[in-house]
Amino acid sequence: MDNAAATHFASTAKPAIATEEIKLLVLDIDGTISGKSNTISTPVKQAIAAAQARGIQVAIATGRMYRSALRFHQEIGSVLPLAAYQGAWIQDPATQKLHRHLTVSREIASQLLDYFEQPQLRSLLSVHFYINDQLYVRELTTETKIYAQRSGITAIPVGDLRQALNNEPTKVLALCDDTDVIEKILGNLRLQYTPAELYLTTSVATFFEATNASVNKGTAVRYLAEELLGLQSSNVMTIGDNFNDVEMLEYAGVGVAMGNAPAGVKAIANWVAPTVEEDGAAVAIEQLLLS
Repeated sequence: MDNAAATHFASTAKPAIATEEIKLLVLDIDGTISGKSNTISTPVKQAIAAAQARGIQVAIATGRMYRSALRFHQEIGSVLPLAAYQGAWIQDPATQKLHRHLTVSREIASQLLDYFEQPQLRSLLSVHFYINDQLYVRELTTETKIYAQRSGITAIPVGDLRQALNNEPTKVLALCDDTDVIEKILGNLRLQYTPAELYLTTSVATFFEATNASVNKGTAVRYLAEELLGLQSSNVMTIGDNFNDVEMLEYAGVGVAMGNAPAGVKAIANWVAPTVEEDGAAVAIEQLLLS
């Protein structure tokens, strides 16, 4: 994309973005550095490498499973811990050190399952329990098969998901192609659980996700920046495309929303990039960090 086009996308930016102090760049995967192809394009990889060559550290914060996100982490040459499951699981692939693992209680996981198995919902949803970086499902639905193939993982069907609750889930996900159903579930469960009890979000319009109340990408990025690197929020730039990215966009000194992000996500960003299919992350890095 040429500079004129990029400038057009930047026109929604808040004035006077201070990017010269950026020392850490944190990227979402799906819809941000990876689009329909499920791979990182050459322009995006080149822009990331150029930022690293300037001394900017690069990390990933994703809703994906750790094992599913690992290839992206390796492909961009990150030397920082990988924040998976919205930041519920933060692990250093080089040392295998697990920096953080926050889970959903068995009691709440069972309550969520009761809710999902109501007669009016049961046939509409594919329910996923993520336990010890494995995916457990009631049955292999078409939606689950597509999800597992894209994620590069194998789903484990167990019938009654309560059988998997010997250990607490890292994340609970309900998948439905009807986005109105997902919106209704999100609204209803936000009435049942306070933010102090459970973190509820959508990573894409068809994914409802629930994690420990202390989990979101904002707290994950804060951990990487402040606890590990001794940085401040003003030293951080984040790029994301959906509602599960809002907290890290708000935390960062510079928060960039992708052009394919919902309007509510773009509204809180400092800068709006082109879409993922237009290599928007590369444009953002080039315009804000390399120029």
